[in-house]
Amino acid sequence: MTSLGTVLITGGSRGIGAATARLAAASGYDVCFTYASQHEAAEAVAAEIRALGRQACCLQADAGAADFADTLLARLPSSLPPLVGLVNNAGITGPLGPFLQASPDTMRQVLEVNVLGLMLLTQQVVRRWREAGRGGCVVNVSSIAATLGAPGEYVHYAASKAAVESFTVGLAKELAEHGIRVNAVSPGTTLTDIHAAAGEPGRPQRVAARIPMRRPGEAHEIAEAIVWLLSERSAYVTGSVLKVAGGL
Repeated sequence: MTSLGTVLITGGSRGIGAATARLAAASGYDVCFTYASQHEAAEAVAAEIRALGRQACCLQADAGAADFADTLLARLPSSLPPLVGLVNNAGITGPLGPFLQASPDTMRQVLEVNVLGLMLLTQQVVRRWREAGRGGCVVNVSSIAATLGAPGEYVHYAASKAAVESFTVGLAKELAEHGIRVNAVSPGTTLTDIHAAAGEPGRPQRVAARIPMRRPGEAHEIAEAIVWLLSERSAYVTGSVLKVAGGL
């Protein structure tokens, strides 16, 4: 089957990243994705992609590491088609709690993964596209927390995602004339493992009453928006932050 090109997804072994990897493959893309530690889950997602007739690779990488961006692209298999899309999905929150309880180490790590790692990888990918004279698509995964502020839970995380949204808008305007589109998706509370990692697995059910649709989102619902923004169906869309948040 003819490939639409390769999409690189950070944090693709579970949740929104895994759903995006599956949907991108079903839509005709070959997929490479990173994972932090869950090797078996990553290999399972890669196997699902290959079962769809698409190429897949999974690379262990720490999105907060100093050499993350510099080394990741060099590790992409040469057998893959050219890179046409980047989905910056990897993100962490740190423990839930009031801002005054957030440690400097937590804030530093959140910013290194959610903001600096994302920016540096985007810079490397865009540089590659510009040197080759090609266009491409970047989709950054933000959070409705950037709009709501997440008081009492993870204000530092909300601030990191607000930075991602500002970065998205500015870079989109900078690159539009070069055929490179940059957009973001802002999910609301979604049924993924991020809540357990933050210390409250049942958080989606707790906050469901605040959501106008009265339910948390599913990972595949967020993936639909991401893959649409990668596709030619959104060819005139850049610099947008698309809320997929049940009405928030």
